[in-house]
Order: sequence, then structure tokens, then C-alpha cells
Amino acid sequence: MSQEVIGLEGTSRADMVRRGRHLEYFTIGYNSLEGLIAIVAGFIAGSIALVSFGFDSLIEVTSGAVLLWRLHADVDEGRRERVEAVSLRIVGICFVVLAVYVSYDSITSLLKREAPEESLIGIGLAAVSLVIMPLLVRAKRKVARRINSGALMADSKQTELCTYLSGILLVGLVLNALFGWWWADPVAALIMVPIIVKEGIEGLRGETCCEEEQCH
Repeated sequence: MSQEVIGLEGTSRADMVRRGRHLEYFTIGYNSLEGLIAIVAGFIAGSIALVSFGFDSLIEVTSGAVLLWRLHADVDEGRRERVEAVSLRIVGICFVVLAVYVSYDSITSLLKREAPEESLIGIGLAAVSLVIMPLLVRAKRKVARRINSGALMADSKQTELCTYLSGILLVGLVLNALFGWWWADPVAALIMVPIIVKEGIEGLRGETCCEEEQCH
């Protein structure tokens, strides 16, 4: 058992659930703002990757709302397991919807050779998220392990995915801004798809672990 988990042993389940709710409130607030900025900036610049990143943020808002429902149901042991299973599947559906959207828009952009304009706002947004998301992942996983919630662990994977997407988006936007590589934007978006699909299938199957040695 890691030192992180040991450090939480003296904290009651109720306190950990409350901490989880606070994390989800932050997730909903931050990703609502992030999604709005990314979608508006993406449409202005014609950036598929940036718009897709914005929609991922909105999907993460949905995931956060589902997890709030799950955490509010934690006090009822009879409902806890049922809500946990439903929450996992809803998060999985969110991943699948995102994968379909990103694939369609990216392939369409490549076929039409749609060149996006550079977006400094998008670059800044991706850089900020690249810092914030890993911290949020770490905090969510602490709580997920402590209360043994596969749904919250799946939600932390959604947040971790946002970290990957931030890095991929940043690379695509910078390459387009510096070298005019228009194809870097839709290709960057397509690179996201296998990661998204994998997490979606795991969520739909309920195959999410909470063991510390398996989830880092």
C-alpha cells in the first residue's frame, strides 16, 4: 500500500465522499469554462482538434454530474452498488459518443483539406489544462481507492484522458501555428480516438479497477 493511501486511513468514509463531491464540483466548473472557451475558439479558428477538445470538456461535465449523483447516493448502502454500475455505463457512453464525433469531424477535415487558423487562445488553454488535469487525476484516485468506487476511478480516467488530449492538442496547434501544418490538427484529433474508445469499452463493461497496484 502506498504512502498516499496510508495517509488517508484516518479519514472517515463520509469525509472522503465529501472530498470527492468537492472534486466533482471543481471538475464541472472548470470543464464548463474550458469547454466554452475551446468550442468558441475552435469554431473561430476552424480547428477540429480544439472543438473536439471542447466537446470532451462538456462530456467530462456530464461525467462529473453523474459522479455527483453516485457520491450523493453513497450514504445508502442498498443503492450504492446499483448507482455505481449505472454511473460506470453512463461514463462509458460519454466516451463512445466523443469517439464518434472526433472520428467523423477529423476524417471530414482531412478529406476537405480544411486548414485551421492559428489559435493562441487554444494554445494557452491546452497548456493550462496540461498542468491542472494531472493534479485533479491524482486527487480523484485517492478518493476512489479509499471508498472503493470504480465509477470514480473511471471518472479519473476521463480526467486523465483530458490530460492526454491537452498534450496532443497543444502539439497540433503549435505545429500549425509555427509551420502551417494544417493536417496536424485533424491528425492530432484522430490520435485521441483509440484512447477514447478503449476507456469507453471498459466503462460499458464495468471493467474499472480501484486497486492501487493496478491504477497509477
